[in-house]
Amino acid sequence: MTETTSPPCTLAVDLGGTKVEAALVRDGVVLEGTRHRAPTGRSADADALTAAVRDVVGRTLAAVPAGARIDGAGIGSAGPVDRHAGTISPLNLPVEDFPLAWVVADVVGDDVPVVLALDGTCIALAEARYGAARDVDSSVSMVVSTGVGGGIVLGGAVVPGDSGNAGHVGQLRLAATRPVDDPREDTVEEIASGPGSVRWARAQGWRGDTGEELSRAAAAGDEIARAAIVRSATAVGQGIASMGALLDVRRYVIGGGFSFVSSDYVELVQQAARAAAVLPASHATEVVRAELGGDAPLVGAACLASA
Repeated sequence: MTETTSPPCTLAVDLGGTKVEAALVRDGVVLEGTRHRAPTGRSADADALTAAVRDVVGRTLAAVPAGARIDGAGIGSAGPVDRHAGTISPLNLPVEDFPLAWVVADVVGDDVPVVLALDGTCIALAEARYGAARDVDSSVSMVVSTGVGGGIVLGGAVVPGDSGNAGHVGQLRLAATRPVDDPREDTVEEIASGPGSVRWARAQGWRGDTGEELSRAAAAGDEIARAAIVRSATAVGQGIASMGALLDVRRYVIGGGFSFVSSDYVELVQQAARAAAVLPASHATEVVRAELGGDAPLVGAACLASA
């Protein structure tokens, strides 16, 4: 009797400020029953983080379909990352130079290649291969949420940068002509993120506390809440105008929880991007909604193995 085998699958790991996830991915699809997560958080020191990563990777590997093999492991992480050393130093976790790639490699074994990248890079790669940018050669994907991050694909190839941190679009400065007390001031992230938008609205007299409340208030006609949303979208659009001049990219993919703060958020971003464009080519900027949602970090991490 001939032994049947299943097509290979890729281990994908996504580590962020609140959780770490692992799953098996095949052809851009997260395999049912293989997705596992564990909490991280600001109290997760190196030992706790190691235990969480080993736990989710171990449980996912236990779910490999019969007859299948793991052809590689891709990891996306909050940054900064060092893709050459395989370490991470996330701003929202109490670890520095944490050897994430080595922890994963220790669980999967020496015969499985492990690749590490910024989480925004993974999202950009996923949307470029399977999502809202699959019909173009070059794109920038952005996540507007608690922070603002992103990734770059040019000519079909992901752009990691020298250290692996290319695509930190949230750190673009929008008004760098005056001295600032904090280098984060006037960045896209500070202005456009959910917390940044809430802080601004509260400074104008709004009484809410969350992005969800901001969304409901704007929908109900609150002028300050609506102004905060327009301010956020305008900052993202102005950042896109700058990237368009630098990279000559037309397609920009917008995702992340705060990008759903209003039904017209993506349209507001596109209007702002075109209004701020200087070069003629940038007036044709296309801003579209991300398609892969919460699967994008894992799908993109799996894509790293064949990028």
